[in-house]
Amino acid sequence: MMVSTRGRYALRVLIDLAENQRDGFVTLKEVAARQEISEKYLESIVKELVRAEVLEGLRGKGGGYRLARAPEDVSVLDVLKLMEGTLAPVACLEERAKPCSRAMSCRTLTLWEGLNKVVTDYLRNFTVRDLMRKDTDGFDYVI
Repeated sequence: MMVSTRGRYALRVLIDLAENQRDGFVTLKEVAARQEISEKYLESIVKELVRAEVLEGLRGKGGGYRLARAPEDVSVLDVLKLMEGTLAPVACLEERAKPCSRAMSCRTLTLWEGLNKVVTDYLRNFTVRDLMRKDTDGFDYVI
């Protein structure tokens, strides 16, 4: 499994917003500058996060983005599935996969199912809150 820049950047945006939104909205320009990511690229990522109701957006003066839920209610698994589409290690384990005619005789199926379970369970245990800055003395996260 390889997480794309879309998945990694989505997590960075969410962490940044969680740490900087206070009671208001944060502009994408500010997030892009802090994260050193193209604002244009972030627009497409944020658009999906708004559509999935992970973020709220507000246009105009004082507008920007903020988390639609508390950071502890946004799981890394959900964000990565949203951005990546699937995290399944093989096509037959994807959510909408057609039943495989070889499933009953597949000698590797249990291996892939186990890997899928480990990855899913691991990512489900992390939230945006878990990834937020733990201290303020030079701690800098990189995803």
